[in-house]
Amino acid sequence: MAVNSYREDEFMENTDKKKILRRLFSYLLEYKGILIAVLICMGITVAISLVNPLLIEEAIDHYIAQKDFAGLMKLGLFALVLNIIFIVMVKIRMYVMAVVSNKILMKIRKDLYEHIQTLSFSFFDSRPTGKILARIVGDVNSLKDVLVNMITTLIPEFITVFGVVMIMLVKDWRLALASLSTIPAMIAGIWLVQSASHKRWQIFRKKGSNLNAYVHEDIAGMNVVQSFGAEGETQEIFEGLADEHRDSFVDAVTYADMFGPVVDFCWGIGAMMLYLVGIRFLGFEKISIGLLVAFGTYINMFWNPIMNLSNFYNNLVTNLTAAERIFDILDTEADIVDAKDVEMLPEIEGNVEFSHVSFTYDKGTPAETKVLEDVSFQVKPGETIALVGPTGAGKTTIVNLISRFYDIESGTITVDGYDLTKVSIESLRQQMGVMTQDNFIFHGTVRDNILYGKLDATEEEMVAAAKAVNAHEFIMKMEKGYDTELKEHGAGLSIGQRQLIAFARTMVSMPKILILDEATSSIDTHTEIMVQKGIEALLSGRTSFVIAHRLSTIQNADRIFVIDKGGILEQGSPAELMRRKGAYYNLYMAQFAGLQ
Repeated sequence: MAVNSYREDEFMENTDKKKILRRLFSYLLEYKGILIAVLICMGITVAISLVNPLLIEEAIDHYIAQKDFAGLMKLGLFALVLNIIFIVMVKIRMYVMAVVSNKILMKIRKDLYEHIQTLSFSFFDSRPTGKILARIVGDVNSLKDVLVNMITTLIPEFITVFGVVMIMLVKDWRLALASLSTIPAMIAGIWLVQSASHKRWQIFRKKGSNLNAYVHEDIAGMNVVQSFGAEGETQEIFEGLADEHRDSFVDAVTYADMFGPVVDFCWGIGAMMLYLVGIRFLGFEKISIGLLVAFGTYINMFWNPIMNLSNFYNNLVTNLTAAERIFDILDTEADIVDAKDVEMLPEIEGNVEFSHVSFTYDKGTPAETKVLEDVSFQVKPGETIALVGPTGAGKTTIVNLISRFYDIESGTITVDGYDLTKVSIESLRQQMGVMTQDNFIFHGTVRDNILYGKLDATEEEMVAAAKAVNAHEFIMKMEKGYDTELKEHGAGLSIGQRQLIAFARTMVSMPKILILDEATSSIDTHTEIMVQKGIEALLSGRTSFVIAHRLSTIQNADRIFVIDKGGILEQGSPAELMRRKGAYYNLYMAQFAGLQ
């Protein structure tokens, strides 16, 4: 199967930035009422900021020039009240947008996590867990400033810029054109910078994802690293990935930091043009001192928002790649989904039938692997079928197809006559129990881990399941019995104990179809004998599929399927297959000779 590892940058198609922004903005629109209130607050603050220079002009040209200090005091008091309102509105706006942005981040994270849970095994098989975590945690967090600034910076600063330009044109169009003469140069400069910057921020995100994937993998396999004394090698790999991450950041920031100088340069030239035209070409006989001072204030009011907008744009370019990575997963369609006209699978007896089933991994790619071809068989309710054969022959693939973790290429699979593609996935898996060699133990109590198989199970059902697999005895010897707190991955438990708890978790669901994929390989022989007895008692009359390499564990199976070369080489009871002296006989004798 094609896999993207920590050694490779993730492939992402080029996306429309406007489309990404619209999708982000759609999350904001869910809070229309609150945003309208925020916009009102911003409208008040923008109006006050636009009025302030006019008050300065009025104060200089009328009250100070005419020495009307009483009027000046009244004007000053009025300006003070306005600016207190300005400060209050800004604080309210900041608080409300902080609340809204955090709610939106929570929703995006929930949407992302919910969608990931619907994706099929092929999605998780093709990328490291660390790269998925990087998108759920790091990339979502990166959107906070973008969401806040879309309202608190983008809208008010655009309004401010528009208002300033209108006022300047009305007051004196010549000074206005002189002040704004450098805008074309600024637009060209910013466009060139962002084009180079966006590509480098994409690379930075990918390098961060690679680093995150490796750290996750290394920590998960720390026991292997320390067992083989490979700390030096893993440290070298980590440093190499960290260096790539750092270098990509420096490269991206080098371009991103050019936004400010471009705006500053155009700002300085624009201010110079204002005073050059105002004083040198027009002169004080054509413009008043108050007007020139007001224009000086307005030009700052124009370029300050431009600087803020360029910073926002810089921030947007920096974090837009995070949004692209998030929506890339949200747009990933699940391979295994219910059809529109599916029906609920009723309570089943356990009749399973494969009819001319073929399956290929990564079909249509260079990694295409044909696993099953034209496989047909029928299993009666209550039968125990053992699947044996060499690694990679397709044993696990067969049971995964029964669970519908993958969809078949051709043919049909039915359970009690129901085509699996025409019944809901949930109603199918609720009646199945899957037990693998490597079962995950969650952080929580023993009770939590067992009840994960059936959340509404009674105390009696839970204990019965534990007793059936001979887990009850060792659980009761633990400090708090079923309420004993377990660490993640079951640290502190033996491999056999972890396996028995996982067995109890499967048993409590009372499945109609049971799948055991090397389920007893980690249990010692004595414990395995007890577990086998428990399984026989608990699952009497239930259909079960057992994958086992230790042939001694499947001698009670009703039938054995020898899987190899894309199909079933032979099938029959253990005694029948031994008499035939075919593929199964050779496997058995080879294993017996190895034990001898």
